[in-house]
Amino acid sequence: MKRHHALMLAASLLTLLAGCTLFPASGDRLEVLELGGRCSALPDTLLVLLPGRYDHPRDLVENGFVRAVGERGLDADIVIPDLHFGYYMRRIEVERLHEDVIRPAREKGYRHIRLAGISLGGLGALHYVQTQPGMVDEVVLIAPYLGESAIHHEILRAGGLKTWDPGQWTSDDYERTLWAWLRRHGAGADPVISLGYGRSDSFAMSNRLLAALLPENRVTSTPGGHEWASWLRVWKTLLDRRPPPACVRNAVR
Repeated sequence: MKRHHALMLAASLLTLLAGCTLFPASGDRLEVLELGGRCSALPDTLLVLLPGRYDHPRDLVENGFVRAVGERGLDADIVIPDLHFGYYMRRIEVERLHEDVIRPAREKGYRHIRLAGISLGGLGALHYVQTQPGMVDEVVLIAPYLGESAIHHEILRAGGLKTWDPGQWTSDDYERTLWAWLRRHGAGADPVISLGYGRSDSFAMSNRLLAALLPENRVTSTPGGHEWASWLRVWKTLLDRRPPPACVRNAVR
């Protein structure tokens, strides 16, 4: 996923990002919003949340994603890096996420890391685990962007991801590389993949293709489209199904 990866990704995301005329400047180091857990001084679980489109880390706070963790009494720290589209354009989204967030977290002693991404953030999460195996324990995809419709229709015509043959391709073809990886890893290999989306979401077709490969208890759908209300319902459901450790202090009250 080198030069051609960036060109294809930029072109295919123009529709997704219609109306945005300027890309944010990307720095040499990610800005990260860090939110400590509510009970343990040193929890062993870290939730890393990747924003979608041009959303900012504070948008996830204001729209209830952090509150949902606290309401469930879960013992986990949360970090939200400002991994915006500028990093994808420079092809450094994986490098910066690794060097500025995930690797330092492992060095600090976090034993369990769950990487969650919304929309474009879902694609970023998948790019990360494709190229950095073993660094995160679970990926949570919320209405993820999974490429353009041509390859989705190709997979559908083949009868689904299980029977689809990706054929011959080069690593520059990021969509075929992504779906071939999902075909191999979605059902049982590490990391665990969980998925949720709105049934009226513009990405619902591609998300259903992936959902068909995953165990039912790792997939949820909800009424609604590509919007915060749907994303939050999905997030809450997936937290309830596969919760991080509970806060012991809350449990004994």
